Amino acid sequence: MKLYDALGPNPRAMRMFLAEKGITIPSANIDMMAAENRKPPYTDRNPGGQVPALELDNGKCIGETVAIFEYLEEKHPTPALIGTTAEERAEARQWQRRVELQITEHLYNGFRYSEGLQMFKDRMRVLPEASAGLKAIVQDKLKWLDNLLEGKQYIAGDRFTVADIILYCALDFGAGVKQPIDPSLKNVNAWFKRVDSRPSAKSSRHPDSAKSGMRGV
Repeated sequence: MKLYDALGPNPRAMRMFLAEKGITIPSANIDMMAAENRKPPYTDRNPGGQVPALELDNGKCIGETVAIFEYLEEKHPTPALIGTTAEERAEARQWQRRVELQITEHLYNGFRYSEGLQMFKDRMRVLPEASAGLKAIVQDKLKWLDNLLEGKQYIAGDRFTVADIILYCALDFGAGVKQPIDPSLKNVNAWFKRVDSRPSAKSSRHPDSAKSGMRGV
């Protein structure tokens, strides 16, 4: 297998997942700053153009982060980052879906349509007029999550799951692109510090993250 890696919060989430699992996969770096992921030969393997992607031994390529999580969890079930029972897996997937649809996708597009506009305007349809509203939705939903985290260690309760990885990597990135966590959200901030203290949070930073000038990649 080969992992296609890059600077960015989603590739970082993949590296954090692998670190938590104790899995090592040979990797090749894709230059997202130069839009290498948006053109051949990369798009011949992964027509979606996203990074990360996982190329299997048979040449097939999985190009969605959560799909890669699912594949690797089935191949390496311990430690479980989705779940060991049907109920645990459903709970983790529920929260992963909520986190992505209600928080992280809005955070990323809020960045792409404003601070990241020059990078993304020739790669995708951008809506600068939507940026402020998307950022406001992120803050609204973090307030919603803050109430739900009362008394919990992690998003799904006492279990650390892919939902925590996905949200942590997005919020760490967000802090560097003018979307910090509201200091008044005591539960979200305590949760963030808890995840930030895990060894995988540090080890998952890209080797070029410091010189890139970006946080959380």
